[in-house]
This record gives sequence, structure tokens and C-alpha cells, in this order.
Amino acid sequence: MLSMKKVIELADLCCKTCAERIERKLLLAEGVSGARANFKKKIVNVETTLSDEALAVVVRDAGFVPASIRPRKGVFA
Repeated sequence: MLSMKKVIELADLCCKTCAERIERKLLLAEGVSGARANFKKKIVNVETTLSDEALAVVVRDAGFVPASIRPRKGVFA
């Protein structure tokens, strides 16, 4: 399956520790090859082969509520 770059928006991502925790949880998930959280923007950029539904389950299991999951767009996507 083709790896996709996605953005997960998390309303409850409030600090550096939370950002590090969600990055670790996502990187442990099979099908996730990259994760970079930005708690100031309340987003996580992810490179993955997982569906949006599967990503949402990983995020919820880590203790966060995904506000949205969308494809990452832009010149440097």
C-alpha cells in the first residue's frame, strides 16, 4: 500500500510532553513510518499506510481525541 502524508488535528494537544507521547504512540503503530507533533498548532503530521479510521483508533488509544484527519497538502507535502 502507498504511504500517504496526513495531518491529524488534536484539540487536546496542550504541551510538549503530550506531543512527544502522541509521536511515540503513532511511531509504535504498524503502518506509521513518521510522526511529528506541533503542540502550538495542535497538529500531528504523519506518514502512514493506515486508513483514517485506523489512525483515529491509535490516537484515541493514546488518550487523545482526533478533531480531524486530512491529507497533507502543499508544495512540500
